[in-house]
Amino acid sequence: MEITRLTLLGTFALAFVLAFVFSPAAIKLAPKIGAMDVPKDARRMHTKAMPRFGGMAIFIGTTVSLIVFAGQNEKILPVIIGGTLIYILGVVDDLKNLPAKVKFGAQVLVAALMYYMGLRIKFITDYFGEGVLHFGTAVCFIVTILWIVGITNTINLIDGLDGLAAGTAAISSLCIAYVAYIHGNEYGMMVVCLAMLSLAGGCIGFLPFNFYPAKIFMGDGGSLFLGFMIAALSVVGPLKRSTIIAVVVPVIVLGIPIFDTFFAILRRVVNRRPIMEADKGHLHHRLMALGYGQRRAVLMLYGISAIMGMAAVLVSRELYKDALVLVGIATIYLYVFLTDPNHKMPHIKAVNIAREERKEELKREPGENTVSEEMEEQ
Repeated sequence: MEITRLTLLGTFALAFVLAFVFSPAAIKLAPKIGAMDVPKDARRMHTKAMPRFGGMAIFIGTTVSLIVFAGQNEKILPVIIGGTLIYILGVVDDLKNLPAKVKFGAQVLVAALMYYMGLRIKFITDYFGEGVLHFGTAVCFIVTILWIVGITNTINLIDGLDGLAAGTAAISSLCIAYVAYIHGNEYGMMVVCLAMLSLAGGCIGFLPFNFYPAKIFMGDGGSLFLGFMIAALSVVGPLKRSTIIAVVVPVIVLGIPIFDTFFAILRRVVNRRPIMEADKGHLHHRLMALGYGQRRAVLMLYGISAIMGMAAVLVSRELYKDALVLVGIATIYLYVFLTDPNHKMPHIKAVNIAREERKEELKREPGENTVSEEMEEQ
């Protein structure tokens, strides 16, 4: 099937419409199946029970769109199968609260299945010489597993504020889709562009119900599905030269989630806590602690993610110095947002001018008040 601009638009539109339509259905269905997020600790930002079955809308929108427009593609089919398995894992976790080790083990099994179905990272660009560095079988297997499992969990870990995970995944998907589009004819990546647009459509269709104040959360079913799809689709590109685009670009686009994940692991190791244990040390938690509020914190992280996305586009065009400038700007903004301990949000208060003037008059001496009143009468 030839992938045209109309096909790309149709892919995005179908995913968007389906996600938008199924989000209200997920809100109604969640209480009936027990998929509710009850705030049990201070780490959660909401104060009342919330439906957490929104991943269903994203999953249906993205998967149906992929099946309709790319279901016959031999490289997309394994991604659809793996995404379905990961989504089911996330839903079971939402309902049963699986132990971290069980969830991690299941993710490794799905990643291994993807490897055996041909989804592999076999080589990387050799920056110290000509050509590429090829991996042996064992290294190829390990790198592929680490890539899929690692990126799958980055989206899950930032899913702490209304709209943050869905918006960040949408920005990342759109940036990777654009990179795949501009290199599509040269490296055969148009199918990646199509798939990423379906993922972005699913996220954006769900976002009106998830942005602050949220009516529904995506749950682990949604966040794990998004992370897996970005990880798996980014290595679908068939040609050797596309590997730098497939691997390096998503790392830059997902700079904020990867940065957050790395320091979360480091923080827990230093504090001798389990790596999979949740805490309140993530970037979004720190922004909230500084008083920015959910909407402002999320928009800040959207902006930084978009800057990183544009840097990724520049890297794909080998404009490394330009990309470095944008990464530097994003780093500076992060520093500004996170390192002001005295930050206080301004509070604007309306003032009744007549009332304030009257108070000033009452503070005067009785004699002064009498004189002023006589002058006013004259």
